[in-house]
Amino acid sequence: MKPLLHIALKSAWNRRLTLGLTLLAISLAVTLLLSVERIREAARDGFAQSVAGTDLIVGARSSPLQLVLYAVFHVGEASNNVDWKSYQAIAADPAVAWSVPLALGDSHRGFPVLGTTPAYFEHYRYGDRQPLGFTAGQPFSGLFDAVLGAEVATKLGYKLGERITLSHGSGQLPGQAHADKPFTVVGILAPTGTPVDRTVHVSLAAIEAIHLDWQGGAPIPGVAIPADVVSKFDLQPKTITAFMLGLHQRSGVFRLQRKIADYRTEPLLAVLPGVALDQLWQTVGVVEKTLLGISWLVFAVGLAGLAAVMLASLNERRRELAVLRSVGAGPRHILFLLMLESLLVTLLGVLLSLAVVTSAAWLGGPWLAAQFGLSTLPLALSLGELRLLAGIFAAALLVSLWPAWRAYRLSLADGLIPRL
Repeated sequence: MKPLLHIALKSAWNRRLTLGLTLLAISLAVTLLLSVERIREAARDGFAQSVAGTDLIVGARSSPLQLVLYAVFHVGEASNNVDWKSYQAIAADPAVAWSVPLALGDSHRGFPVLGTTPAYFEHYRYGDRQPLGFTAGQPFSGLFDAVLGAEVATKLGYKLGERITLSHGSGQLPGQAHADKPFTVVGILAPTGTPVDRTVHVSLAAIEAIHLDWQGGAPIPGVAIPADVVSKFDLQPKTITAFMLGLHQRSGVFRLQRKIADYRTEPLLAVLPGVALDQLWQTVGVVEKTLLGISWLVFAVGLAGLAAVMLASLNERRRELAVLRSVGAGPRHILFLLMLESLLVTLLGVLLSLAVVTSAAWLGGPWLAAQFGLSTLPLALSLGELRLLAGIFAAALLVSLWPAWRAYRLSLADGLIPRL
């Protein structure tokens, strides 16, 4: 008798149309599974690296998640500000390689405004330590220059040279606009898939300038300082919201973190952004688990289709199986034959899906990284994906057991005696 593999291939070829549709269904299901797995891992890495290369984020003492949400994602409110002198003292620590101050609280048409320094564009990293890039213009240099995130420019239709007005706070209340001190758009950042895309960036001095004639969150009655004379005032900030630190040696991060926690001038908190973002992902990561569950359901439908095709074909293959029995194939051979066919269909579906997923990662990976801040999609299989594929083959083997068992129990006479 010919080897079972040869027989299985010949039998599958005779039923190529039906098995081809089943193969396509399994391939699509596995493609969905692997795509969700890769994008899930890339999204997690990208989320955890919304601020890559930053060793510590420092702000007023609160919860670590609250500090990261406000300083990085500009969500919520800061519990308190940090004194400028405290920032200068910590930034001068010998272990600190660079520092970037952050001042939040204003907005522009629903988008947050971030006051910072040109060092922000030099040291801010995201994803796989990618630097910020510009699609147009350059970093701010003048007092009333503004640099827009990609989403701000796209949604509001702004281009270089546009004049924009900032608002105090969320800007939802009347009379909160800093209309007397407009800004000029001098730069538009490339998409990053991070909160940078939704942010308007201005200088710290500009934040001070627009609030010279404000006090307690409202304009000072009868006081108006024109934009052309604000440069005569001291525009050094008194407080900031938070600041980012990069160290010469990452091994010293815990020592500096403890030093900041023990800072006596004011209560401060230093957070490792990667740790805090990973904790935050555990909170919001239920979406990835839902997507993965849906993918498994789709795969289960594909396997159910495979089982249905095999069961439906048993009646058509009664004579084929009987002939095999008559030339020496035992019940075990029949059992292994059908299980082998199931594994072959699954193997071809997996190979086809791997080709699709790898090609998509190679062609679309850079675009996904630029648009959504995802880490670079891997071309090789990860350990998690190998486990996933092992589970797929195990599931296909289990699904094939019932049709194989039915065929195993068919007697030789059952296939040779015609049914009326």
